[in-house]
Amino acid sequence: MARTLLGAILNRAATATPVPFTSRAQSYGRGVFGSNRSTEGQLRAMTATGTLFAIIDRTSNATALVEWKLWRKAKSGRKEDRTEVTAHAALDLWRKPNGFMPRQEFVEAQQQHFDLTGEAWWVIARMPGVKMPLEMWPVRPDRMAPVPDRDNFLQGYVYTSPDGEQIPLGLDEVIQLRRPCPWDPYRGLSPVLSILPDLDTSRYAAEWARAFFLNSAQPGGIIEVPTRLSDTEFNEMRDRWAEQHKGVNNAHRVAITEHGAKWVDRTISQRDMQFVELRGATADRVREAYGISKTAIGDFEDINRASALAAKAWFAEQQTIPRLERIKAALNFELLPMFGAAAAGLEFDYCDPVPPDPETEATTLTARADAAAALRTAGWEPAGILSAVGLPDIPYSGAPASPTPVTGWDDAVSGLLNDDFENAQRWVVKITDDGDTCHNCREQDGRTYKNRAQAYKDYPGGEGYVRCEGVAYGNDCRCRVVKRGRKGEGS
Repeated sequence: MARTLLGAILNRAATATPVPFTSRAQSYGRGVFGSNRSTEGQLRAMTATGTLFAIIDRTSNATALVEWKLWRKAKSGRKEDRTEVTAHAALDLWRKPNGFMPRQEFVEAQQQHFDLTGEAWWVIARMPGVKMPLEMWPVRPDRMAPVPDRDNFLQGYVYTSPDGEQIPLGLDEVIQLRRPCPWDPYRGLSPVLSILPDLDTSRYAAEWARAFFLNSAQPGGIIEVPTRLSDTEFNEMRDRWAEQHKGVNNAHRVAITEHGAKWVDRTISQRDMQFVELRGATADRVREAYGISKTAIGDFEDINRASALAAKAWFAEQQTIPRLERIKAALNFELLPMFGAAAAGLEFDYCDPVPPDPETEATTLTARADAAAALRTAGWEPAGILSAVGLPDIPYSGAPASPTPVTGWDDAVSGLLNDDFENAQRWVVKITDDGDTCHNCREQDGRTYKNRAQAYKDYPGGEGYVRCEGVAYGNDCRCRVVKRGRKGEGS
């Protein structure tokens, strides 16, 4: 879609004549949720109950607040060996998808769509004749329709503007995120569909309770009059009754009747209806549909600090990360390829939203250090001990004359840091010197590095000098970095 066409669509959406209220009866009137299973009805269900609103607001905000980075993959395939990319057109687009919303607002809007309808749609805008994406817009799911193809599964999409115009879009102009639907491979599945009757029940209960307080602060009753009243007498009696008894402030006042009238109480009462319990049961059904606990939406009754931290970690692991993974797949497998060769070897990844547990981290670090010290004392080669127990490379500045038995944390650290271990953490440059070896690589022969991080900065993945001149002429770099062995020799 050309940028001018997308602008025209958005302008029509902003200036379109509003649909008359009478044509929206299905969306706003009686049975709004239970009888309206349309995609638009699912979107409007966000305001049906406070519980559903809190869930959608909490999940969309948590997803939108997570930071993202662009990385260049390492030859080793390990995350820790990746190199961060700080300047790229794809990164600029993700930071500000369009001229009217930053990434946070974009992600929050599309996540609202996804959590309510099971679908999120991104429409890509380009300049005429340019393949690289220029802007991205989150589009309402009820305005998008896939066009199936018998041979190729999917032919494209159709966008329906607010004034009814249908605009065809190509496969490279739309990115769809969806929760798979078991009966329709082209559309998503919404949790809202499973709770529509519950949403109606909660809404009717709230309206009844509101009417209860506005009308009489009583479920109701009948005034019986033994004789027929004239219109004047009837209107006077009705107005007096309303003035003296209608409203919360007049609840439970003693009634005085004339003309032999008597009050007949009805059998239904507020206690009998049990609306409080009814609305609570509805809230439970809504949380079950989304797999959300009470603490996730701010109910911290009977909770301490430890359980609050556990609940926070659970929410990040079970709710936020799955949503981020779906966005990550869309970015890496659909958006990045649109940038062609400039995006080769790149990938987007989010920062881990799971909060650290200080006690667990301290316990784990102690156990790993004790394990490393025990392996060193038992005679294992220092090279590889840290990675074997899950510890990073540690710079060394001094060591005791000889290892001592490990009895605690201090002994564990002392056992790790010794002369042999220092040599094991040094990295040395090795070259294959032949006619294709460039001058820069020859000068690197024998150079040492304190740790792998420093070595891999010049030799990404362990080989290939970043200043190698031969690579520009199609030759493979003759350099690599290796760890020194126990006696200082490269392995």
